[in-house]
Amino acid sequence: MFEDGQLYAPVVMTGDGDVVVELAADHPGVNDPEYRARRNQIAALALDWTPGAPIPQAAYTDEEHEVWRVVSAELARKHVRLACRAAREGGARLTLPSDRIPQLDEVSAMLRPLTGFSYQPAAGLVPLREFYGALADRAFWSTQYIRHHSVPLYTPEPDVVHEVIGHATTLASADYAALYAAAGQAARRVESDAALEFVSRVFWFSLEFGVVREPDGPKAYGAGLLSSYGEIEEFVEADLRPVSIAQMGTQGYDIGHYQPVLFAADSWAQVCDVVGGFFDTVTDDTVARLTRTPVAG
Repeated sequence: MFEDGQLYAPVVMTGDGDVVVELAADHPGVNDPEYRARRNQIAALALDWTPGAPIPQAAYTDEEHEVWRVVSAELARKHVRLACRAAREGGARLTLPSDRIPQLDEVSAMLRPLTGFSYQPAAGLVPLREFYGALADRAFWSTQYIRHHSVPLYTPEPDVVHEVIGHATTLASADYAALYAAAGQAARRVESDAALEFVSRVFWFSLEFGVVREPDGPKAYGAGLLSSYGEIEEFVEADLRPVSIAQMGTQGYDIGHYQPVLFAADSWAQVCDVVGGFFDTVTDDTVARLTRTPVAG
């Protein structure tokens, strides 16, 4: 989970050493003490983890597995119609369980032989340079908690559904994995915070919320769309603009609502060539040149 995705649920350590996930007043689980305790426990697992150690196992409840079963089934049906070919092929290679939440070490064991990627646990916020830097090493920071059972088809924040059904599905594709790794290398290459933010926004409007045109219409290729029960049906109603790195890197967005502006590539080859080419070559000078004239809408 990268930095913007944690605005609604910061993880804090109390004076007594307890880990607390602070849920917003309108979060579906804010008044459920059992759910809040589970969130705190799962966040604490990640905070106790050190690189190189085994990934901690989250002891999911039957209720939590049921949420996964419901969401997994619904998204699978939607992917048939609305996911791009590369994402569907990645999902077929990965063969995630549909009846239970997979542990992150299971996901890693599936991904490594396919693209070399592995998962590592995040309690919540991961600073941008750390999040993207891990991608350069083909490691993906992932939360382990799942959304509240009262609204299984909605979450106000990235959860394990987003991290695994959204991102792992795409990371199982060699083309996608190369884009992720290139984004990580780009984040390590640039030096200024402004350039890093620009790279992050291009990532957001591509690997999180990217659209690609296929012969039977626009399809979702970004993990944020692929993991959203609602937005994957609605993205075609957005203002679908042509791919423009300058605009993608400066376009504003609100993580709390469906995105009103998205960027649609003409083909998967254009995604790899234009977005991948940007990640492969971007420097601070590149960003300075692209932002010389404001283009955000």
